[in-house]
Amino acid sequence: MPSSNRLAGDRPVPDLVTEVPGPKARAHVAYDETWTSPSLPRAYPIVPVRGDGLTIEDIDGNLFLDFTSGIAVTSTGHAHPAVVGAIKEQAGDLLHFSASDFYLPIYAETCQRVAEITPIAGGRARAYLGNSGAEVVEASIKLARHATKRPYIVAFLGAFHGRTYGALSLTASKAKYHAGFGPLLPGVFHAPFGRVADLRWFDEVLFDKLAPASEVAAIIVEPIQGEGGYIVPEGGFLEGLRAICDRHGILLIADEIQSGAGRTGTMWAVEQWGVKPDILLTAKGIASGMPLGAMVARADLLEAWGPGAHGSTYGGNPVACAAALATIDLLEGGLIDNARVRGEQAFAGLEPLAARFEGLVRDVRGRGLMLGIEFDTADHAEEVQWAAFQRGLLVLECGKSSVRLAPALTVSEAEMATALRIFGEAVAAVAVEPAEEPIRRAAEAAGAITGVEAAG
Repeated sequence: MPSSNRLAGDRPVPDLVTEVPGPKARAHVAYDETWTSPSLPRAYPIVPVRGDGLTIEDIDGNLFLDFTSGIAVTSTGHAHPAVVGAIKEQAGDLLHFSASDFYLPIYAETCQRVAEITPIAGGRARAYLGNSGAEVVEASIKLARHATKRPYIVAFLGAFHGRTYGALSLTASKAKYHAGFGPLLPGVFHAPFGRVADLRWFDEVLFDKLAPASEVAAIIVEPIQGEGGYIVPEGGFLEGLRAICDRHGILLIADEIQSGAGRTGTMWAVEQWGVKPDILLTAKGIASGMPLGAMVARADLLEAWGPGAHGSTYGGNPVACAAALATIDLLEGGLIDNARVRGEQAFAGLEPLAARFEGLVRDVRGRGLMLGIEFDTADHAEEVQWAAFQRGLLVLECGKSSVRLAPALTVSEAEMATALRIFGEAVAAVAVEPAEEPIRRAAEAAGAITGVEAAG
């Protein structure tokens, strides 16, 4: 694909000038593994040093087409000029002043802007800003318990809400995330996700046998499960959750950390089911890669707790807020519409893979630019991820046996066409892999198949 971006110049994207990983990348991986925490899962040995749009240049000068967006974070692409400009301008004025203890103007402006674009039950909303998705998940647990005076929280099997203790207690996508860290936060139940028939669990199991509805503070749900496999619920499921919450005075929390900020073709995925939560959480793409999370809630809920009940030294940092305001402008200025259109293009290109590679490709699902392709085994998903990397396309696994495509919302028609072609080639290569399994062996040799999936 010819490119005209500032990083690639006249080079095509992707453009591999060394084997991958190249010599500098291999040397850096060795250096990294000497000094960094081994807890980081690392999907494969990409060593990025520069980015522009959907183009990533690695330490060896190879150009990759990025369909990961740093785990669905760089919503406006790498180094969007409007976002970079806003960051530079704010950094030149004020790098930090804690909004937890003082009246930072851009903090209030960002809270207003995020609240105004968020559909909240009851209409009037206020916002709290943190540094990450996990932080605002933690904030929502505190707010729900404080406002309702109830102890219990319900999350879902397959959910991923983060790695801090409260968020980890809600997470149920893989048992190994809990391994060695118990006991976790008490008072958390996990419900089956996604099917309307599953909603009977609340009356037949939870409220009848485990906890009365009057003691359940909140139900927290990803409108589309992210790390759990890009699972889209049946129509009626989210509407049914809203009805259960209304019936019993339970708060509905929508975790839009991965699905929000325009990724699914609407500002928030939950809008596609016409559901308004009591609390909505966002992070990742809302600030194009700067560390910002937001909890938007019914105003009466936030007004139920007073000064000192919650806060953060860095949350709502002015530079991150500037990035968020620029990002929202871009999302509303056409990127959400582009996510919808390019998502339609992606589905048209991906769905034939299920028929072409029957038995290998089990499902193609998602909304907008939140796309999941499920394979018959976890090993085959990892091999497809590796085969794509070897061809210059960056994708990322999710769930037990799926690969996600989550490009920046700036993705062009030509970039999408290139990604679909390369992804199809990667799937084809795995489909005809000989008994010696050269793809798998190469990936294992590079540490890209370890049985430890990337998460987020």
